[in-house]
Amino acid sequence: MSNKNEKKDELPDSYGRREFITKTALFGAALSLGGLTSWANPLTAQSKKIEKVLKMKTRKLGKLEVSQLGFGNMTLSGGHYGPGVDREQGIRIIRKAYESGVTFFDTAEVYGPYANEELVGEALAPFRDKVAIATKFGFKIDGTNGLDSRPEHIRKVVEQSLKRLKTDRIDLYYQHRVDLTVPIEDVAGTIKDLIREGKVIHFGLSEPTAKTIHRAHAVQPISAIQTEYSIIERSVERNGVLQACEDLGIGFVPWGPLGQGFLPGTMDVNIQATFDPKNNLRSTFPRFSPIVMKNNQPIIDLLRKFGAERGATPAQVALAWLMAQKPWIVPIPGTTNLDHLSENVGAAKLELNASELGVLQTALSRLEVYGGRMDAKQMLQIGYD
Repeated sequence: MSNKNEKKDELPDSYGRREFITKTALFGAALSLGGLTSWANPLTAQSKKIEKVLKMKTRKLGKLEVSQLGFGNMTLSGGHYGPGVDREQGIRIIRKAYESGVTFFDTAEVYGPYANEELVGEALAPFRDKVAIATKFGFKIDGTNGLDSRPEHIRKVVEQSLKRLKTDRIDLYYQHRVDLTVPIEDVAGTIKDLIREGKVIHFGLSEPTAKTIHRAHAVQPISAIQTEYSIIERSVERNGVLQACEDLGIGFVPWGPLGQGFLPGTMDVNIQATFDPKNNLRSTFPRFSPIVMKNNQPIIDLLRKFGAERGATPAQVALAWLMAQKPWIVPIPGTTNLDHLSENVGAAKLELNASELGVLQTALSRLEVYGGRMDAKQMLQIGYD
């Protein structure tokens, strides 16, 4: 960390996520989105029209054009970062994201498992042709957390995902984790066949190495790479993954853009004790231990101070920082809270210029980040050839 004597500007405790949105009214009347009431009963909403949809700038993931911010649906179904929400609330949140201008929605067969794809399929059915859906394959859903990217397995599970998503094509189909027992060329070749058949439109990889990206791209052009990336997790800047994307014209989709929930600055340092190991992976992640949470607080202080000078929350600064790194980066923050959704979408209005980025980068360079991104078990399936 930087000099211990450096003075830190702190905001009062009342400066929370909801309070900030209320006091600053980032979108004013636009964020009230009167159309939300039309979805009060999501079970019958498919026959209704959304009366008001906000516009958001777009970006390209390869040749796939999507909103500059996407929406990660994983937390809605539970099992990874908490218990999730009920079906009606999940549908309400997804449709509110669409009303707010989001056209890029991320899911996976393993989320739930299966339940998240079903939720996304139902929620997006009324406007399927106006959005891009990304989902993933590659895990054995048998309790072992093992991997299976055999061509015959991919061909089987793609049909199941299409059915759950209530669609005839998957806009972006990721290999969820690289399966070292199957040559990546075989995986890419299988996706190439599915693209030829019209069942898949674009190919993606999640958590690959730069070497794997080059090998796969030589067989079937990749549109997007998905890996954890945030102000406190910047491995892709050093391991060649971001550079490979730039060299090959591939888009990048950061998962965990808010530090898996840390960067908004609303977590108590003892929160890990409240995580249920049965449905929250963070119960064993080093980053959420009390001592690490405490040691990383200067990062929150910096985001809070920087954001206060620009009418933004720490979460909005973190998302804006990511989007400012490259024009082909599309973060996918997720949430189970409508207020937090509005806050996250508000980050699209915060455009950081070169000078502001320089100030933020200089300040960040003085701080040390503590704690690994995931536990040893999870890291065994990350970034190895």
